[in-house]
Amino acid sequence: MSGLFARLRTLLDGLAPRERMLLTLAGGMLALTVTWLALVQPILSSRDRAQQRVAAAEQQLEMMRRLRGEFDEVNARLSTVEQRIQGGPQGNIFTLLESLARRASVGVEAMEPQAALASELYRETKVQVVLKSVTLAQAVNYLHQIETAPQLLSVKSLRMRTRRDDATLMDVTFTVSSFEPVS
Repeated sequence: MSGLFARLRTLLDGLAPRERMLLTLAGGMLALTVTWLALVQPILSSRDRAQQRVAAAEQQLEMMRRLRGEFDEVNARLSTVEQRIQGGPQGNIFTLLESLARRASVGVEAMEPQAALASELYRETKVQVVLKSVTLAQAVNYLHQIETAPQLLSVKSLRMRTRRDDATLMDVTFTVSSFEPVS
């Protein structure tokens, strides 16, 4: 190794001062380029990747906060519904729907039980109600009576059609669900 340095030293001593300066500048540029590529560039790339990961993590955090807010809102609504089911009066849904129809001055054409999904906590009773030749005001009043009844009732589907014989009257079909806790 010392022989190599000795030969290099001899070569440099044989160069003119101008050539030595040019060689020194070229060596300095080479050293700067190697330093840039080996040290600075990887550090800058690493910093950029870290900033991108921080931005992605902040986006995910914001999404999680939004989802948490939505979850809390839905959970609060669910708790309210469950409290109404647990604490509300229980009874025969057919009797209740008939009394609400009398209050709303509506004649019920038919009430038919429907199949309901089973749950471990609650028993659902579904009834399809058919109203014939009612006004829009009567239908809305009856639906309002159902929605504001002390027993938790939920209108699941609604179909309204105007009658061909009298455009001021309509036929209304809807499904009402009632829930009660499983004992």
